[in-house]
Amino acid sequence: MAVTIKDIARKVGVAPSTVSRVLSNKSKYYTSETAEMVRNAAKELGYKKNQAAVELVKKRSNVIAAVVSSVKTNFAEQIIDGIQQEARQNGYNLIIVYSGSADPEEQRHALLTAIERPVMGILLLSIALTDNNLALLQSSDVPYCFLSMGFDDDRPFISSDDEAIGYQATKLLINKGHRKIGIAGIDQYPYTGRRRLEGYKKALKEANITVSQDWIQPGDYSYASGEAAMKAFGKHTELTGVIAASDMTAIGVLNQASSFGIAVPTDLSIVSIDGTEMCNITRPQLTSISQDFFQMGVIGVQMLQQSVADGSERVDSQQFLPVSAVNRKSVRTLD
Repeated sequence: MAVTIKDIARKVGVAPSTVSRVLSNKSKYYTSETAEMVRNAAKELGYKKNQAAVELVKKRSNVIAAVVSSVKTNFAEQIIDGIQQEARQNGYNLIIVYSGSADPEEQRHALLTAIERPVMGILLLSIALTDNNLALLQSSDVPYCFLSMGFDDDRPFISSDDEAIGYQATKLLINKGHRKIGIAGIDQYPYTGRRRLEGYKKALKEANITVSQDWIQPGDYSYASGEAAMKAFGKHTELTGVIAASDMTAIGVLNQASSFGIAVPTDLSIVSIDGTEMCNITRPQLTSISQDFFQMGVIGVQMLQQSVADGSERVDSQQFLPVSAVNRKSVRTLD
């Protein structure tokens, strides 16, 4: 009976996937000691590659892996809908791998779950990988693309222009006569929050408005961040307008304002960022800078397809999708 990879794995005491990677000289998910033990065991047992099986594995599968993290907002469903529609129309199946919050080990497990399958490619939904896990992804031979998250380096992504989002949200309020404008629930240092703040400050500077640090309340895009920001602004806030970092944050701001007896938009105008269906079910409905999350999913699949068609193991694309202002009922024009 022919010796298999599983036979070698049992002898050495490692996973079959590790044996496969060592014998294929793939990546660096093992130590040099492990590699030596695997090769020695393969030689001792008389292992020979099944070349037909090797050629089969080299072929791209019809499976796309979407890696999803625990996010405080509610846009991931729209991205997945876009991925699923485009995948189905082109004969691909979709698997969803959950990576938890920001725990490095959970991220690593999720990535390995995707990498060790014969997937056509990997789409990562708004995930900030640790340096080690990014290296793990980059050293694989699987095409990948980040969705709804941009970067300063050369990582492939499909996202909205976060500076444009911050700028347009602020200009919308300025054009309605507002000059004291806060921003709520935003992370100030990672790429997304930093770029949105740059757009916010740019619009205020163009209007000769001096920013007060008290107008900027950081957070994690959650409902609780919106509540906390509004509490920090205070019951007697000088602000006439607030930009919320996400729809969930906007609802937190809206509800806390109501608890203070502040009427929206009579006393306070709110502009939300994202523009999901949540904006339509609040009272008042939330004016938003809306992102095309569905299209991010569609284009993500197309980028993976293009990579396969080109015979490449890398997606070479950094693409910003346009955003749009959607006027609803939460912004008042000042006299």
